[in-house]
Amino acid sequence: MKKEIRVLGIDDGPFDKFNDSEVIVIGAVYRGGSFIDGVISTHVKVDGDDSTRKLVKMINKCKFRPQLQAIILDGIAVGGFNVIDVDDLNKKTGIPVIVVMRDYPDFKKIEKALIKLNHAEKIKLLKKAGKVHQLGEIFVQAIGLSLKQAEEIIDITCTHSLLPEPLRVAHLIAGGVVDGESRGRA
Repeated sequence: MKKEIRVLGIDDGPFDKFNDSEVIVIGAVYRGGSFIDGVISTHVKVDGDDSTRKLVKMINKCKFRPQLQAIILDGIAVGGFNVIDVDDLNKKTGIPVIVVMRDYPDFKKIEKALIKLNHAEKIKLLKKAGKVHQLGEIFVQAIGLSLKQAEEIIDITCTHSLLPEPLRVAHLIAGGVVDGESRGRA
């Protein structure tokens, strides 16, 4: 696999779950883990159900779309419980999706929260995303590519932390846009 593979890292910005109805979602377009080529953005509803549609539109209309070889997500949801249908995202963009997580998800706790919030229908999206695999110190789900291919992309794009650089930078940009400066870790 080429070291300068074009990938898109996606992360949401900080938000107040009690006062904000929408949250910004940033996409950082990268060549491997070394060069940022561009930034794209959209907004989704907090705890809504528009994330997949909005991400598909954001990606398919961007000028970088023809070169993108992978989409890397920071978890399977944005804006709280706005769960992404990663299979649909893969099919409607034609781009493989890698979901990256620092910790293994507590599915029972997540399902309980979704039921409490009257979002039980989103549980099927969690299950549809497939098996969670451990790669070193992180956990991933691979949609539209093999686990080995996902591991190669992760290896190429992790240059300054455990997480891929496109995700780290999307997180920094989103925080800077919302709060005036970035904080925390992706």
